[in-house]
Amino acid sequence: MKHLKYTTAIAGIAGLLVATPAVADVSVCITVSATGPAASLGVPENNTIPMLPAEAGGQKLNYTAFDDATDPTAAVKNVRKCIEEQQADLIIGSSTTPTTIAVAGVAAETKTPVVALAPVGLPPESEHWTFRAPQPVGQMADAIVEHMKASGVKRLGLIGYSDGYGELWINVMNKALEGSGITMEPIERFARNDTSVTGQVLKLISARPDAVLVVASGTPAALPNLALAERGYRGQIYHTHGSASLDFIRVAGASAEGTILPVGPLVVAAQLPDSHPSKALGVEYTKVYEEAHGEGSLSSFGGHMYDAGQIILATVPKAMEKGEPGSEAFRAALRDALENMEEVVGVHGVFNTTVEDHYGHDERSRVLVRVENGAWKYME
Repeated sequence: MKHLKYTTAIAGIAGLLVATPAVADVSVCITVSATGPAASLGVPENNTIPMLPAEAGGQKLNYTAFDDATDPTAAVKNVRKCIEEQQADLIIGSSTTPTTIAVAGVAAETKTPVVALAPVGLPPESEHWTFRAPQPVGQMADAIVEHMKASGVKRLGLIGYSDGYGELWINVMNKALEGSGITMEPIERFARNDTSVTGQVLKLISARPDAVLVVASGTPAALPNLALAERGYRGQIYHTHGSASLDFIRVAGASAEGTILPVGPLVVAAQLPDSHPSKALGVEYTKVYEEAHGEGSLSSFGGHMYDAGQIILATVPKAMEKGEPGSEAFRAALRDALENMEEVVGVHGVFNTTVEDHYGHDERSRVLVRVENGAWKYME
């Protein structure tokens, strides 16, 4: 892995993080939520930027990175600025569903390919230009439902974000639960910046569900666990992979114990069987990241940024065969290369994209983990 040195400068609302000056052929614009409610996602993503490749196929890569503060409006300003001033060939970001949807709209308008760091559902015009580093929600939902069926769950309560991420999971879970014999009610919602979910949790408990699914991310995902524990809930608590951050465990404390969630293999890389294709890369990334940021600092979300780098390594050389960086032809060729990846190994699985699938993940991209003694435990 090659490292780049970064310096920090403030650029209005965005808080621009600029790579040290270098003559670069390929321009990559990055926007992440390094501050705001999704900082626990954006910080490890931002920390991983220096680990992105310095070149691909012999072509230098220039990165310009912004903090969008978990604000879709700021994310749009960031990418427009980068496209206009840096002639961006590729966009990476953003960290949350709302900010990513905003970025994807600009990408479609300007015909600039995107590697998103959040799972999103998009209209066809945005979908054409957007690819995802994270696993598709349906794949993760299926893992949860499989465990629920094996555990005898019949009634499931849900509490999730009142935004695109929450609605996406509700829709996917409704589909995943078809024919399972499991009903999902009640469904409660809360905002990312809420400081209490007491009212919602009281409604959940009164329904006496066998299990509760929390659809949230980062530190706010701890709120339902804390509130459920305060009221003595003893059923199984599940989370989505949006909660795969040690910040969630830190804030939730004892209430996180026993929580089950699907995650990318990076989260438990050292616990994986040696045959898993992501193990070696995941262990190496973990080592480098924690040497820089401290033991136990690894986050699943930084791994998505790292995988964006692996995607760049696989696709930029192919795009170079059809156009020069900075041109419309290069961006179109890069988009086509992103749509035809084959067995590109990342820390979160293996990418095989197609016209119909802009995620490219399969079962190798997910595992179930349980929180035990304040840490993630791989469930074989």
